Amino acid sequence: MLFKVFYQETKKRSPKRETTHSLYLELDTTDVRSGVIQAREIMRDHTDFHVEFIDAISDEQAEYEREAAHFSITTF
Repeated sequence: MLFKVFYQETKKRSPKRETTHSLYLELDTTDVRSGVIQAREIMRDHTDFHVEFIDAISDEQAEYEREAAHFSITTF
């Protein structure tokens, strides 16, 4: 399942929409809730980012996102 993680690069500033970034994680799960928990743990263990939101991506949305030039799945 593909998850889109919205984050701020630093925990020192208040989050602003203009500075929100996103990345994609592909996780071996079919349960959205456990996938979100797993994604949050991965981000906590491998980055110093402030995670704002994690969203499961539907197959249709994944196809749309894959067409964007900036699309790449992040691996840790």
